[in-house]
Amino acid sequence: MGGGVSGTMAAVAAAKSGAKTLIVESQGYLGGTLTANGVGPMMTFHAGEKQAVQGLTDELIERLKRIGKSPGHIFDTVGFTYSVTPFDAEAMKVELESMVLENGGDILYHTMLAEVKTEEDRITEITVCNKSGLSSLSAKVFIDATGDADLSVRAGAAYTKGRESDGAAQPMTLKMKMINVDIPRVKEYIHAHPEDFPLYNGDTSIIEQAPRLSTAGFVSLFKEAKAKGEISIPREDILFFETNTPGEVIMNTTRILGHDGTDAWSLSRAETIGRKQCRELELFVKKYIPGFEEAHVEFTGPSIGVRGSRQIVGVYTLTAEDILAQKPFDDVIAHSGYPIDIHSPDGEGTKHEKLVWGGMYSIPYRTLITPNLKNVIVIGRCLSATFEAQAAVRTTPTTGAIGHAGGVAAAEAAQQGIDVQHVDITKVQAILKQQGAYLEV
Repeated sequence: MGGGVSGTMAAVAAAKSGAKTLIVESQGYLGGTLTANGVGPMMTFHAGEKQAVQGLTDELIERLKRIGKSPGHIFDTVGFTYSVTPFDAEAMKVELESMVLENGGDILYHTMLAEVKTEEDRITEITVCNKSGLSSLSAKVFIDATGDADLSVRAGAAYTKGRESDGAAQPMTLKMKMINVDIPRVKEYIHAHPEDFPLYNGDTSIIEQAPRLSTAGFVSLFKEAKAKGEISIPREDILFFETNTPGEVIMNTTRILGHDGTDAWSLSRAETIGRKQCRELELFVKKYIPGFEEAHVEFTGPSIGVRGSRQIVGVYTLTAEDILAQKPFDDVIAHSGYPIDIHSPDGEGTKHEKLVWGGMYSIPYRTLITPNLKNVIVIGRCLSATFEAQAAVRTTPTTGAIGHAGGVAAAEAAQQGIDVQHVDITKVQAILKQQGAYLEV
C-alpha cells in the first residue's frame, strides 16, 4: 500500500523475486515525496567515499542518467552531507513505472485505503476506495508503504507519534519550484558575502565543486525581510537545490508548525499556510537575491511534505544511540550515512548530529515488523524508530533501500507460506546482494 520510493522499490523487489505484486497508490503516478511533494534532490546515497545505498534504488538513478535526466550522485555544495542526486521528476515517474511493469508488477492508481479486516493477527483483506467505488483486495502479505503507517495502525499495530516528550512532529514543508534562475549571478553573491552562509565557514569555493548548485544561507537578507514583516516563515535561512534542469531550483524553506499529517483537517490547513509562505518566499527571492529577478514559480507542492508522523512499535526500535554508535545488527537489511537531521518542531533552528566522516549505520529487519501482525511488513519513514532516529532514516535513498529489503522479505514470506516474523533473514540478505544491494554482513 503506497507507491512512493520505498513502496515502489518494494514492489520491484517482490516482483523480481517471483511474487505476484500490486501497488495501490492514491496519486496517479509513483514517486511519493519526489513527485507528489516536489522534494529533491535525493540525499544521500553515500557514507564518505562508500556508496551505502545501491541495488534497485541506485538502478533508478542509472536509468535516469542514461537518458540525461539526472547528473547522478554529485558533491553536496550545501556542505551538509556527502552527495546529492538531482533528477527530473517527470522522467522519474516514467522510470519508476517501467521498473515495476518490466518485472511483472501491477499498479492501481487513484485508490485509497478505506478499511482493514483482520483475523487472528493477520490482515485478511482491505477495502479500497476509487472511481469504481468500494472494492476489496486480499493478499498473502501486505506491505505498508503509506508513510504514516495507515495500514498497520488500522490493523491494530501499536505506534508512537512525534517527539517522545510531547508528541510534536517535525514541521511540514511545502516545496516550491522556480525556473529561469540566473545561477552564475547567485554564485557571485555567495562569493561576495561569505558571512551570509555559515555552513561554508568563510570558504565559498565549495559551490564550484558540482555541476548543480545547492546552498543554504542568505541569512542577513532573510533577517531583514522578517524585520520588515515581509516574511513570516519560522526559519533561519533560505535553502534551495538546483534540479537536473539548469536554472530550475527547489525551494526547501517553508516551515509549517504544529500540524498533524494523520489528521485530514490539520493537513488541509497546513497546505493553506504552506501556499501563503510560498508566496512570501517568491516575493522575497525576487526582491532580495541577485539572480532571481527574472525567475518565476513553476509550481508549489503539488502536496505538502510531511517529515514524520506515526512510527510503528516494532520488534526492535532503532535509536539515535544505535545510529551514532554505528551498532551492527545480525538482521541488517540496509545501510545509510545520512545524519540525524531534525527541523525544530518549535520554530527556528535545525538540530544536526553527524557521525564521524564516512560513518555508516545499519537498519535491522526487526524494525519493519510488529510483534503481532503476521503478514504485514512496514517500510519507509514509519518504521520502528525513535523521533531522533527517524530523523536520520527518513530520506529517500535510505527509505528506498529499506523498501527493497521489505519487498524481498514479503516475497519470501508469501512464497514460503510463513509469518513475516519467521522469514530466514540470511536468505533475504543473500537475495538483496544478488539484486545489487550493498550489505555488510
